[in-house]
Amino acid sequence: MDKESPAECVADVKAILGEGPVWVEREQALYWLDIKGRRIFRLGETGELDQWDTPMRVGSIAPRQSGGFVAGTEDGFAWIDLDRDRFEIFHNPEPHLPDNRFNDGKTDPAGRFWAGTMDNREKQATGSLYRLDPNLESRVVDKDYRVTNGPAFAPDGRRMYHNDSARQTIYMFDVGTSGELGERRVFAQFSEGDGYPDGMTVDSEGCLWVAFWDGWCLRRISPDGEVIRKLEMPVQKPTSCAFGGPGLDRLYVTSARVGLDQNALEMQPCAGGLFLLETGARGVPQMPFAG
Repeated sequence: MDKESPAECVADVKAILGEGPVWVEREQALYWLDIKGRRIFRLGETGELDQWDTPMRVGSIAPRQSGGFVAGTEDGFAWIDLDRDRFEIFHNPEPHLPDNRFNDGKTDPAGRFWAGTMDNREKQATGSLYRLDPNLESRVVDKDYRVTNGPAFAPDGRRMYHNDSARQTIYMFDVGTSGELGERRVFAQFSEGDGYPDGMTVDSEGCLWVAFWDGWCLRRISPDGEVIRKLEMPVQKPTSCAFGGPGLDRLYVTSARVGLDQNALEMQPCAGGLFLLETGARGVPQMPFAG
């Protein structure tokens, strides 16, 4: 039986590794991914559910100003146009690291796309954080990650949060007007029993909402690094979250089934589903990629 939780499963897609939720304002729809199942999902405002198979593992997508999506994949940065079945790699920054893949990614308020890579085996600290500018130049802005997750940006864009989930650490950076990063600082550190900070988003008050893999929960963290709220989830592995809806007042949460045995799946039959939480908070609109 599911654990008691305020979360409602709104799309029981049984994703192996559900991730990357993003609200696309122009469509009034939520998109998200199954990285290991190689699928992209879309939940429309009236509840209609669509899905597409992908030819590669897609770790993150962000709507593009000119239509379609920019993506971080196992083969590098890509353009995705689902209506035309277009999956086009345009730059692979890590051909020398064949075991790496892109994981989580997001745009900042200036329309730049930030995405992190990781060792798909989750053994080596070969992951880096990249910034893709609208002119399609990419650069490494931070490195030495085992499992990259996030990022998330303060409403004014002047602060960025980024996770190394394997190290149970959320980092914080100051962000300059041109996208340059200040010194990496520890924002929050978690320990055994807390779970692993995974994907996250920021609300209109500047607080951070973080999904905790193996933690059965989401936590809301103040800009000062204080955990001010904990929301129990009916699944062991919530993976990421994003605000959506016309008022950006619905919190959508993705989850995973990977690594769960039959007994665990019987106890959490909606593992891998998309969940909806009414939190009383509102999100911040995500800018489309400007490139």
